[in-house]
Amino acid sequence: MTGQPPSHAGSGRAQSNVVGVALLLGITVVSLGVLTASIGLAVDAGTGAADAARVGDDVDDALRPVEVTGEHVGTVRATDGQLRTVARDLRVLNESGTVARLEADALVYETDGHRVAFLAGGVVRGEGSGARLVTEPPVVASPDGEVLVVGVATLGADRRTVSFAGEPVRLRTNVTHDRRTLGAGTYRVAIETETPAAWRSYFRDLGATVTDRDLDGDGVDSVVATFPNERTAYLVVHALHLEVGNG
Repeated sequence: MTGQPPSHAGSGRAQSNVVGVALLLGITVVSLGVLTASIGLAVDAGTGAADAARVGDDVDDALRPVEVTGEHVGTVRATDGQLRTVARDLRVLNESGTVARLEADALVYETDGHRVAFLAGGVVRGEGSGARLVTEPPVVASPDGEVLVVGVATLGADRRTVSFAGEPVRLRTNVTHDRRTLGAGTYRVAIETETPAAWRSYFRDLGATVTDRDLDGDGVDSVVATFPNERTAYLVVHALHLEVGNG
């Protein structure tokens, strides 16, 4: 019997099957890696959003400039992020120029692309065009155009940054109030902020026209709200004398 040469077809198919399985396994591993990374990012984003919501509520509860007089202690809780104080000014101007300039300052929380800021008595959550006031500042303009009350909370705190590391951050305040009449005139209110969209919307709802301007050349624009008509203005300063600390 004449011998037949050995056939390699079977071994070739076997090798192809092995390569195919290896490629399939590789694709599956990569896909699982991408899925795991996506889930991780989603969890981080969810945690950041939850922290920002919690911090907004805690800050609103701890810093109550209009309601509280004297000593008050509140706490802010978050799983991650930093809480810091930054310099911010609020100005009241009339037709003659600046009649009051206050170092309001801001308390800012940031984590994973989320931001919360307490400024002048208002609490802003978010950044850019998505920023919104979740607690309105104590600035009130009467619908009849006769009265403007500019309430402003000043922190009076040292510049510092506190990181969250499993312990709550304590906010201790000793609140005092001062009220003075500014007299009749046409008034503008200017507030330095890195979230102008939220403040523009608020002042427009009060009937003011709004522009942005860097009034002192420090690189931070102020939202300038011009109120129509001559009116009597009052300035009410709620000085918080804030102390920020861990534990």
